[in-house]
Order: sequence, then structure tokens, then C-alpha cells
Amino acid sequence: MKKLDLYISKKFISTFFVALLLIIGIVIIFDVSEKIDDFVQHEVPLKSVILDYYVNFVPYFINMFSPLFVFITVIFFTSRMASNSEFIAMLSGGISYARLLVPYVGCAILIACLSLGLNLYVIPNSNVKRTAFEEKNIRTGRDKTRMRNVHYQIAPGEFVYVESFSKWNNTAYKFSLESVEGGKLRSKLEADSAVWDSTKECWRLRNWFIRDYSTGLQDRITSGERKDTVIALTVTDFYRNDKTVQTLPIGQLNQLIATQNMRGDANVMFAEIEKHNRYALPFSAIILTIMGVCLSSRKKRGGIGWNLGLGIALAFSYILFMRFSQMFVYTGSMPPMLALWTPNILYAIITVFLYFKAQK
Repeated sequence: MKKLDLYISKKFISTFFVALLLIIGIVIIFDVSEKIDDFVQHEVPLKSVILDYYVNFVPYFINMFSPLFVFITVIFFTSRMASNSEFIAMLSGGISYARLLVPYVGCAILIACLSLGLNLYVIPNSNVKRTAFEEKNIRTGRDKTRMRNVHYQIAPGEFVYVESFSKWNNTAYKFSLESVEGGKLRSKLEADSAVWDSTKECWRLRNWFIRDYSTGLQDRITSGERKDTVIALTVTDFYRNDKTVQTLPIGQLNQLIATQNMRGDANVMFAEIEKHNRYALPFSAIILTIMGVCLSSRKKRGGIGWNLGLGIALAFSYILFMRFSQMFVYTGSMPPMLALWTPNILYAIITVFLYFKAQK
């Protein structure tokens, strides 16, 4: 079987990369036509468009849809092998159906491991330039100027509340910092505004006062016009969103999740979705590969057209289901891990059914 393993593996890998080149070319053409007005309006140099955006956009897009590319690849070349009666010859030679899947699964594992490594370490770094380019030169339709009613637990027993935060001048309005010990309020710092000082990396409070409740039944009040304070909260915490987490390697992403969970930050769902998505997507390549072989290994009278159409429909349904499952996280109906892995579990069950049906 070594020659057959090599034969199938060569077909798998070569068809996969040819499909990548074709699809990426089509995607870039459509993306340029969609964003050309933004590039012209912001007078973006061609060199910046290529090096800062598309050089970083292509790996991101390839990795995001790699399971789709793998599935279409398997459907395409396996259907051609079946139409040429190659599977009939292999099975008639005494090779079991399970043994035929070995080179397929081996190639799928190789692609999954490559995708996982890119997801965890490489692509987050390239996303830094890509997202920065998009924020600067592409209209997103989002309001990036102001946040309201921000509540954070920045440390055990320390709580920050900001009525509004302006990103134009990095200023938090109606700022308060409460210190709680043993379930009792010990002190409360309030200020009309807190401006981030990037040189000292601290918050500059204006018109502030502190109530200290630690001295018996009486509270002590201290006030002033200006005061610099350093807390476990920086201006970058107000700029985190669903795209920010795409720029973090796995170590920093785990640290962010722990910090946001401690603070009670509702935006932690973006980081948790990103984390589980990085693991679930590469694993799906293995499931979709086996499913593709089971669907297309039989010789059919209609040729490869039916198999290819069915494969594309199933692949897009998987991507759609993966995106739709994230809505359950946003609404709080399901935990992120369960929601992101549900498509893999469901399609794995379908694959097992197709596998036993294909053997017959």
C-alpha cells in the first residue's frame, strides 16, 4: 500500500494547493472591487494595500476557510478516481475501506496541524497589521467614538465604574473606584473625569474626592483638583473588541480571558469564541475529509458534478452552522466551548453514518 498511499497523498496535496490558488485569486478580485472606493478615498498607496493588507489578509482567509478547501478538494479528486473505477480496483484487490482512508486522514492531520500552528502563533501577528489597516482605511460602520456604563473588577475587591469613555481624547467621565473588603465598602474614589497620560502611563483625575470608611462609624473625605493614579486598568482595555482578540497569540489570549473573567467583563465572550474557534476549525478538516471520501468514493452515473455540488453545499452548511452557533454565545444560551464544538460533534455523527453506509 505504500505506492497507493503516496499516489493518494500526492493527489490530495496537489489538488488542495491548486484549489487554494484559484479560490484566493477569485476572493482577491471580489475584495478589491468591494473596497476600491475606500482605497481611493483614503489615498492608500498600492504598496501599502499589497504589503499591509493583502499579504496579511490571504493567510487569514486561507486559514479561516481551510476546512472548506479541504472538503472540496477531497470531493473533487476522489470523485474523479471513482469515475475512473480506481476504487473498484483497490477494493477488489483486497484492500479494506478503512485502509483506504489512511492516506486521506494522514494528509488531513498534516493540514490540521499546520492550520493549528498558524492559528495559535503566526496569524495573530499578521492580524495586527491587517486590523490596523482596516481601522484606518476601510469603513466598518461601527461607532468607535464612545463607550457607556463600563463596569470592571480590576483586582479582588477593587471595582471601577465609568459612565462614558471617549476615544477621541482617551477620557473617562464620571469615574469611580471602590475598594471592598469583607463585603463592606472601605473607600470610594470619585472624579469628574480621568484622562489617560501616555507618558506616565497613569490616569490623571480632575475634581476628585475620596471617602474613607475605614475609621469607625465616621467617614473621612479628601479632595483636590488634580491627581495622578495608577490602577490595573489601562486605556487599551477600552479599545478591546472582537477584532482585538484576533491579534493575540494563544498565551496572551488565555491571559486576557482570565483577566476579563476576573473583572466580570462581558466582552470576554469575544476572546472565548476566538480561542475555541482556533482549535475547532483545524479539527474539522479531519471530519470533513472522511465525510468527503464517504460521499464521493462510489462511481455514479451522473459523474462528479453531483458529488461536487453536494460537497460544496455541505461545506458551506458547516461554515454557516459554525457562524450561527456563535449567536448562542452572544445571547448567553450556550457556553462558548459547547457552542463552537457543536458543529464538529454533529458532523462527526453524520460522518460515522456515512462511513458505515459507504462500506456497504
